[in-house]
Amino acid sequence: MKYLKLIILTIFLLAYTNLYSAEEVYFVNIQKILNESKAGKGAQDVLKKDFASTNKKFADESNSLKKEETELIAQKKSLSPEEYKKKVSALRKKNIDFQNRRRAASSNFLKKKNNARNTLIKALNPILEKYMSENNVMMILNEKNVVLANTKRDLTKTIIGLLDKELKSIKLN
Repeated sequence: MKYLKLIILTIFLLAYTNLYSAEEVYFVNIQKILNESKAGKGAQDVLKKDFASTNKKFADESNSLKKEETELIAQKKSLSPEEYKKKVSALRKKNIDFQNRRRAASSNFLKKKNNARNTLIKALNPILEKYMSENNVMMILNEKNVVLANTKRDLTKTIIGLLDKELKSIKLN
């Protein structure tokens, strides 16, 4: 009888402890925080403008190279074979240079994008830690890892507000 009471008490305490700890688990949508915060939106706008202008510049240059190629093909019969080979070789060099600059610009854009994301995440971590300590939160999960949860446990809007107060904008290099 004594052991039965002890077992029942232990089961009750374990069940109560599990319920208590479940109350302290919240979730946030990290992607939404990064996209909808002031700093995130500002960085995205700058990156989009930069990408659009660079893309337009490369599109214009690409059209120019295509036009030069068609002109060279049209002149093939009127040029001597050596002169034609020289012009084809020069055009190939221009094209290779163009492709290299385009790849470098794409790589540079991705670096800027990743740096902006990392800066936002670095600013977000102390905010989440501070919120956890002030509100006795045991765990904050990323929403994409949550299968099902009560929407009352979503801290996304709260964290966006805190991040907006803390970080107004991001410097992009």
